[in-house]
Amino acid sequence: MHIQWFPGHMTKALRMMEENVKLVDCLIYVLDSRCIVASFNPKLNQLAGGKPILYVLNKADLVAKEDLSEWLKYFKANNMQVVICNSANGNTSKVIDGLKILNKNLIEKYKQKGVNRSIRAMVVGIPNSGKSTLINSLCGSKRTITGDRPGVTRGKQWVVLTKGVELLDTPGTLWPSFENQLHAMHLAFVGSINEDILNIVELAEELIAFCKANYLQNFLTRYKITELPESNHDSLEFIAKKRGFLLKGGAFDIERLSATIIDDFRKGKLGLIMLEKAELDNCN
Repeated sequence: MHIQWFPGHMTKALRMMEENVKLVDCLIYVLDSRCIVASFNPKLNQLAGGKPILYVLNKADLVAKEDLSEWLKYFKANNMQVVICNSANGNTSKVIDGLKILNKNLIEKYKQKGVNRSIRAMVVGIPNSGKSTLINSLCGSKRTITGDRPGVTRGKQWVVLTKGVELLDTPGTLWPSFENQLHAMHLAFVGSINEDILNIVELAEELIAFCKANYLQNFLTRYKITELPESNHDSLEFIAKKRGFLLKGGAFDIERLSATIIDDFRKGKLGLIMLEKAELDNCN
């Protein structure tokens, strides 16, 4: 399956961000902890233009702490300011602390001048990385539009916090062409790509292949089975039979099962799974 998705609103979004980056002091770059490498959009890296960046490893509850700790070592070794959070559960206090550390020179500069000025940060990231949920959590109220599908936020939204911080929420954006189809596959797994352009059965087969190679026991435990056939498609039929995913007439309901498997992964029901371990070969 070849994946390509770059709708017109993303071109407009990138243009809008380029025009507005001059209004902010820094960027908050929200990354999905399950696929940190794939979450790096080269276009967003270029957008920063040298301004400081706070990297937020979001959805941290969906991966193992030991795997995430290796990523922390990498970021810190490369002098990249990073915090871990799970915006869906409101665990976002470290983001404000990280912003203050990132902008301490600017804060001190204005303090010496007697100026009480807020830190302005642009929040960027791939679709469905949890940007709007993060902002809502920081606000303590629902001020931005959120959703579990890519493309919910379409325009810029300024949000003023009570903690001396102003945030500019922006639409989730990808890059015009996926040179690395493995990264594209990982983005599809986590829900950053519109499912209307995906073959859900093939996507489930790819996820099964990944789990067989890396998290087999997680998969077996979830579906209460002790083994899987060698073929990924046969694995779908095997699970469908075991779990009763049947159509009228007794045929296997492979599409419904495929959607269920993908959804189970996204909700953490397959256990703590990290798609990409601590390497950043293609992030810059």
